[in-house]
Amino acid sequence: MKYRMLGRTGVYVSTIGLGTMTFGGAGTPLGDALGGLDQTATDRVVGTALDLGVTLFDTADVYTGGESETFLGRALGSRRDDVVLATKFSARTGLGPNDVGASRLHVMRAVEASLSRLGTDRIDLYQLHSFDAETPIDETLAALDDLVRQGKVRYVGASNVAAWQLMKALGVSERLGAARFVSDQAYYSLLGRDVEREIAPLAADQGVSLFAWAPLAGGILTGKYSRSGASDPGSRRATAGYPDFPPVDPARAWDIVDAVESVASRHDASPAQVALAWVLGRPAVTSVLVGARRPEQLADSVAAVELELTTADLDELEAVSRTATPYPDWVWDFAAGGRTPV
Repeated sequence: MKYRMLGRTGVYVSTIGLGTMTFGGAGTPLGDALGGLDQTATDRVVGTALDLGVTLFDTADVYTGGESETFLGRALGSRRDDVVLATKFSARTGLGPNDVGASRLHVMRAVEASLSRLGTDRIDLYQLHSFDAETPIDETLAALDDLVRQGKVRYVGASNVAAWQLMKALGVSERLGAARFVSDQAYYSLLGRDVEREIAPLAADQGVSLFAWAPLAGGILTGKYSRSGASDPGSRRATAGYPDFPPVDPARAWDIVDAVESVASRHDASPAQVALAWVLGRPAVTSVLVGARRPEQLADSVAAVELELTTADLDELEAVSRTATPYPDWVWDFAAGGRTPV
């Protein structure tokens, strides 16, 4: 395993983090599609992760109705202090008008519920799950800062926010003298490179760790899928009713899958390892978050940290996955020659 610093904190996390949406949820359509692991299966996956050197474990209060947090806390047990335990808040967890969002009221309720389910007295990284347009960011950050001062939370992060929202939050934190977001969790894969426009450059400039969720694009980049369909009928995207999440453009997807498999064949690696190694090599990325139903899946993912892609590999992947240069970036490219010494 390899490790990189969490923001500017001095704390290091594993470059492969374990996402826990596969824990719990048995008997529900989404839970079964994702994994629906019981406590015994969860224990095996978590134990394998710890043995492989994984130290970043990411969950959320909304995952599988709270079972993900409960199962993860039990599985960590006496090894709780060996990990950086991350969870998230703000998604709807109940039917009440305040069972959602990033208000002080909901933040304080949500953290206590997560602490109880996780069986711990502190959360190492507490993350805003998504932008809440109804709550001023000042209120959210002040509440999170109180949790840090109380010792219930060590660091705070964000997820699924726009670049301007993240930058505004960093500015407000500085004005308030409050704990700042040290990380941003965003969708990033060969099939989804939107973060490269503004979020990744902002993260690099401001010293914010970028965590990539769904680096395998919901399984598309694992080698289980092709133009002809899924090779594994138990795969999540082969499950009836499973949403197109993250959304995939089929016009581009299969050319990218072909390139990933081509690179994989040259390295005697799995397609998943190639896709993960590519994301790990991108600027500002600290860790990629992977899920697993079985220990061997996790072991395959962790092996990606040792895969070194060549220039030829990167060029092949770039050729099929690059997106059009957005405005005003293409103007900057046009004007950049004026700054080059003659």
